[in-house]
Amino acid sequence: MAKVRKKVKTIKIDLDKCNGCRACEVICSAFHANPKYSSNNPARSRIRLIREPIRDVYLPVYAGEYAKAECAGRDKYVIDGKEYKECDFCRASCPSRDVFKEPDSGLPLKCDMCEDDPPQEKPLCVQWCLNDALIYEEREEEVEEEVKMEDVEIGLESMVDKYGIQKVMDTVARMSKKE
Repeated sequence: MAKVRKKVKTIKIDLDKCNGCRACEVICSAFHANPKYSSNNPARSRIRLIREPIRDVYLPVYAGEYAKAECAGRDKYVIDGKEYKECDFCRASCPSRDVFKEPDSGLPLKCDMCEDDPPQEKPLCVQWCLNDALIYEEREEEVEEEVKMEDVEIGLESMVDKYGIQKVMDTVARMSKKE
């Protein structure tokens, strides 16, 4: 395993500042419409607001990784006397619920930090947040990364398809002489 520096991008959420305006949902939905900005359907948004009506508190939750199976946990959380299901705070798209799934195709949605074309400096939900409840953060971490042979093979096949086997072999030979 090799150690690699990896840029980790996150959105920090300040619940005390969120007023539930849903600007984050609207802009995310519009940015990811096809063609861009042609429609607004919050079901396509990669960020959702969960509302606690008694205290009028809002919790933005943005889409995470796809989970192929339902989780085993069905824990409940009690916050200020109100009971929440574990799924309320979950960022995953999974088989047991419709949250973070493309409404037409059912494909899972994941926050891409608005790095689509054209890539944004910060996710649009952060840029459009009226009360600065969403804060974009980047940090570098050193992680151990296992190189999977199938990934190497896929990459090599792609380069061979694009540049030809002789050019790839010449480049590898040249690179091996540098070491």
